[in-house]
Amino acid sequence: MGRKELGLLGLIVVIAGVTSALNPQFLSAVNLMNMANLIGLFGIFSIGQGLIIITGGIDLAVGSMLALLGVVFLDLIANREVAWPLAMLVVLAGGLLMGLAHGLLVARLGLQSFVVTLCGLLIYRGAARYYTGDSTISLGFAEGLDTVAWLAGGRSLGVPHSFLALLVVALVVGVVLHRSVFGRYLYAVGRNEEATRYAGIRTGVVVAGAYVAGGLLAGIATILLVFYTSSVSPSSFGNFYELYAIAAAVLGGCSLRGGEGTVPGIVLGTVLLQVLQNLVNILGIPSSLNFAVMGGVILLGVLADQTLARRRVARAGVPAGAKAAAAE
Repeated sequence: MGRKELGLLGLIVVIAGVTSALNPQFLSAVNLMNMANLIGLFGIFSIGQGLIIITGGIDLAVGSMLALLGVVFLDLIANREVAWPLAMLVVLAGGLLMGLAHGLLVARLGLQSFVVTLCGLLIYRGAARYYTGDSTISLGFAEGLDTVAWLAGGRSLGVPHSFLALLVVALVVGVVLHRSVFGRYLYAVGRNEEATRYAGIRTGVVVAGAYVAGGLLAGIATILLVFYTSSVSPSSFGNFYELYAIAAAVLGGCSLRGGEGTVPGIVLGTVLLQVLQNLVNILGIPSSLNFAVMGGVILLGVLADQTLARRRVARAGVPAGAKAAAAE
């Protein structure tokens, strides 16, 4: 772990200590396992968001992707009686295709990721509502799902499978990001895409790859979330999850300018957000303040990133004009 990750871990320990002192229920086994479950559910697609941010992009469509993939998955297994392994493959393929579409629009056509994924947010949400006639779809009395329900929503030795899935995803993505050529290319594109292109690297493929990976992780998260909620309302499922993912990535050290971030940092950012939300709930603070807390956290993360950037520029002895440009 680097200094950022250690600092974030220290902050989590402090907040957890204060919360447990105010309410000992925070450290109860039930509360900790519930938190671990939510960390697993949200951490997977947050890692996908982090990969995209590292390239200098952003994904505003992930919440709507979860909604559309969720209603399709439930419809296949509950209404059309499609075998669950095939339904899962459809969801994963759908996530890959959505990510590929975003990547091609950004990399090939040169569109801004903000615009592309904002359009995706609207398109996928509208498609999900149209698909179900704007009605909630649930598992109902679907049969033959005991195995997959246990795999997605069960526990082993008391540990939620969603948390174990996050550990596996974090390990795989961590190796790719920090130990592979592709991972080095992701950082290079985020720091200076033009220079990376001149170095002979196919930056379009790298950028598209980040969005494809993000789409695949959104598909995995969809399956876990569906068995956690047992139903999907197309108008509300996944609402604001993209902001959660951005907050987790930014808190974890991903710079919105691109070129920075680590998988352990994103996981710790997810943990911090869940600890903060648990703090809100366990102290009886109105749940309506959850979004206010999230917004404040994102703002503090961006301010910290800007401050660190200015300090790095100052230590490097760059002229004043360049300092201002680097901080923007």
